[in-house]
Amino acid sequence: MLLARVEGNVVTVKKHPSLEGWRLIVCQPINKMGEPEGVPQIAIDPLGAGMHQKVIISSDGAAARKMVGDEFSPVRWMIIGIVDENESCESE
Repeated sequence: MLLARVEGNVVTVKKHPSLEGWRLIVCQPINKMGEPEGVPQIAIDPLGAGMHQKVIISSDGAAARKMVGDEFSPVRWMIIGIVDENESCESE
């Protein structure tokens, strides 16, 4: 699992049949300070993450293939959580 930031959508003319109907997202892994770390990954998005939101992505290909319903799908990365960006609250 990696912490990442949504950087954009993937637009395709043709994709593997198992990915039809799935939103593909460019996710840039980031460190705790929010700085880029590593290379961007393409992930399926079952949660509807927004642009520049922090997300948690998983490289569990078996779980991603189960999600799309095709054990031979080329999918590997999947968004498994959206990080809640609560502002700090001070006590009254």
